[in-house]
Amino acid sequence: MKVLVSVKRVVDYNVRIQVKSDGSGVVTDGVKHSMNPFDEIAMEEAVRLREKGVVTEIVAVTIGGQKSEETLRTALAFGADRAVHVKEEGDIQPLTAAKALAAVFKKEEGKLFLLGKQAIDDDASQTGQMVAALLDCPQATFASKVEVEGETAKVTREIDSGLETLDIDLPAVVTVDLRLNEPRYLKLPDIMKAKKKPIDAMSFADLGITPGAGLKVTKTSPPPSRSKGVMVKTVDELVEALKSKGLV
Repeated sequence: MKVLVSVKRVVDYNVRIQVKSDGSGVVTDGVKHSMNPFDEIAMEEAVRLREKGVVTEIVAVTIGGQKSEETLRTALAFGADRAVHVKEEGDIQPLTAAKALAAVFKKEEGKLFLLGKQAIDDDASQTGQMVAALLDCPQATFASKVEVEGETAKVTREIDSGLETLDIDLPAVVTVDLRLNEPRYLKLPDIMKAKKKPIDAMSFADLGITPGAGLKVTKTSPPPSRSKGVMVKTVDELVEALKSKGLV
């Protein structure tokens, strides 16, 4: 069984995000980048399925500029057998990304597509769902447990009221949540081996995709700064302070 895993290069989650002075976006130059944390979980799950003997080949897929190759090398160090790099500079909107990922999945004739439930740079949480719609195949989002047997998968997903278990036919798209697993630490030998694994480069044109601009960002602004705290000595003072701020 062939599994594809989508990985995205994003600003590292430990970095304090700074908004550009002109409000056109966030500062990315000179800032540490890494693999999207949810994609790390998807990658880890693919490797675990292979260790169980369910999966025979893992293909990592990314969309982005030349620097995104670093993210693919990380995926290969995790255990991906090979990688596909759809090269495209600049911002890529979710629908365009979904079209490209769906095209790669068809080209690779995969059985299962694992994606992070969202990317921490835009928090759109919609690419996986769009990929499933474009492929016209079953989907299970926010997965906290994935079991694959034969041509079906049992997915436990997190919903507002608790947990929901779905039985879906393959091929299918599954987006993963935080509680699915804890990604392993990469070892130096695996990192070195990843440098020799193949990466297939292609473009949107090769996949028959025309980039679209369905969304337009008009302004980016930082959240308001927190106001100074106030110390109170009695309950009456607390109530009065809350009333002055219109909170009670």
